[in-house]
Amino acid sequence: MISKKLTYAIVGASNDVSKYGYKVLKNLKDSGFHVIPVNLKEDKILDLPVSHSLSEIEPKPDVVVTVVPPTVTIDLVKQVVDLGIGSVWMQPGSESDEAIAYCEENGVSVISGACIMSANL
Repeated sequence: MISKKLTYAIVGASNDVSKYGYKVLKNLKDSGFHVIPVNLKEDKILDLPVSHSLSEIEPKPDVVVTVVPPTVTIDLVKQVVDLGIGSVWMQPGSESDEAIAYCEENGVSVISGACIMSANL
């Protein structure tokens, strides 16, 4: 699923360099991927404009990367289904059995249990 031809929405992107939301965004951006940070409180991260929700991203991203607590991930995957986004990558620590099952039941491709940064070879 990882390809530089795709657009990745990084939900939980952060300006805090100690957080994985920052590390994932920076790694993919520095590797030449098209990334869109998503954060409710920020307006710019790594000189990129921030979207405050998935619904305001046009055109829709190809992949939603979750770097948020599992309780937030389940709400996100419901939005993913409603928006017709086809793929979710749940970073370790953001996944839940409920969110994974919801994706599978609704035809959304899901990757969990693997860090997108280690897949970015």
